[in-house]
Amino acid sequence: MKKFLALLLALVMALSLFACGKKDNDSDKAKVKVGFITLHDENSTYDLNFINAAKAAIKNLGLTDADYILKTNIPEGQECFDTACDLAENGCNIIFADSFGHEPFMIDAAKKYPDVQFCHSAGTRAHTDGLPNYHNAFASIYEGRYLAGIAAGMKLNEMIDAGQFTKDEAKIGYVGAFTYAEVISGYTSFYLGAKSVCPSVTMEVTFTGSWYDEALEKEGAQQLIANGCKLISQHADSFGAPTACENAKVPNVSYNGSTKDAGPNTYIISSRIDWAPYYEYAIKAVMEGKTIDTDWTGTLATGSVVLEEINDAVAAKGTAEAIEAAKAKLEKGELHVFDTSTFTTRADDKMNSFKVDTLKVDGDGHIISYMADVDTDANYTGDTEAIKEGYFAESSARSAPYFDLQIDGITLLNTKM
Repeated sequence: MKKFLALLLALVMALSLFACGKKDNDSDKAKVKVGFITLHDENSTYDLNFINAAKAAIKNLGLTDADYILKTNIPEGQECFDTACDLAENGCNIIFADSFGHEPFMIDAAKKYPDVQFCHSAGTRAHTDGLPNYHNAFASIYEGRYLAGIAAGMKLNEMIDAGQFTKDEAKIGYVGAFTYAEVISGYTSFYLGAKSVCPSVTMEVTFTGSWYDEALEKEGAQQLIANGCKLISQHADSFGAPTACENAKVPNVSYNGSTKDAGPNTYIISSRIDWAPYYEYAIKAVMEGKTIDTDWTGTLATGSVVLEEINDAVAAKGTAEAIEAAKAKLEKGELHVFDTSTFTTRADDKMNSFKVDTLKVDGDGHIISYMADVDTDANYTGDTEAIKEGYFAESSARSAPYFDLQIDGITLLNTKM
């Protein structure tokens, strides 16, 4: 009887300790408080994508509205530092910012609050600045843009076959924000995707000098359409370009999310980064006391690079199948977006001239070596060999894009910074 009572008491104590331990663990996880900083608000396709991801991550982790603070319309200036500090003072132990120009201010905040984790999307300095509580993240979105480019090329082929224009007139337009590597990598991968199915395609690019300016983006798209561009895409954050396309009845491929509501008769598809997997990963690391990667790159496999649903009313027949075939090859490593055998460039090109000492091409203009600016400095000095096994290895040396070359077939109409 005494042995039975002793065993029973031991069992009760064990169950009690387990319950207490479980309660303590749950309590530890609940201590996280997250801060989110965005450049604009829900009216920006770019920022809306981040806001939706933030809310999804909070929900997926079992957190509540009380566990996060969202700050919108925070400029790329001192306001970012002030906001980051305010979030830290209000108990946030992990803080995210979404825009390239937020980086120096996030770094300053990280230095001031060493016990708070600061995570910045699209930044380049985490791997060189060496702060243990400052981190960069991006995704291989160039693969998503390449796949979206296939949809564009398929549409061009359909219009050519319908007699709407000839192969030699297969020109697409692109509205870009700045001449940063992120934008260059984006429009080049989009073009190469289109070229993979429509070999005669050419492209014109115009820049607005702003991440979000609906009037300029609309004006840029209108100019490209007037120049004879048969399809428009963009790396800018408003509905300006999609609206211009809908008004002119010109097909459109969007970025950061579907613009079907703004262009039901012209929208084809959109590529975007889903930031929820990164947010969940980083927040969970804080909850569990684990280290966050200094430089994190999301992929097709992590669910970070996605395509919105195809608008079958506009897309060419066979588009979904063509995209899935290319996606499978990308995931297996059988296809590389920046395969150097698929495009040419020139070291004496106006936009490549400052890279003449780090760019080497063969007699046909195919790149055989390029020292990319990965460890960013004021002079954008090339420091890392980017050509590996016959392709430009984008986002492998750091998460943020560093493909910044101009290739044949693409014409820049301006170079606003």
